[in-house]
Amino acid sequence: MSEPVRMTAVVSGRVQGVGFRWWTRRQALALGLRGSARNTDDGKVEVVAEGTREACERLHGLLEEFPSTSDRPGWVRFVSAPFWGVPREPDGFRER
Repeated sequence: MSEPVRMTAVVSGRVQGVGFRWWTRRQALALGLRGSARNTDDGKVEVVAEGTREACERLHGLLEEFPSTSDRPGWVRFVSAPFWGVPREPDGFRER
């Protein structure tokens, strides 16, 4: 099993006020990830996920998938490349 990692990605498009953070939380928990999804002041959503690299990469793929096969709400214009780091979150997945 791989060592846990921390992935941060920023999603732009129509992703605020449409259930995108809730959808992200649901996908992350299904993949066994912990972390958060939060709105930023510039209309984007920052996603931080921790767990196996494979699960984080799967979540990143779901964030940018077009067309979405998982009924992703809103409209995604761009997802930043993942920034990788060391895990820090205690547990769970929060919408902030």
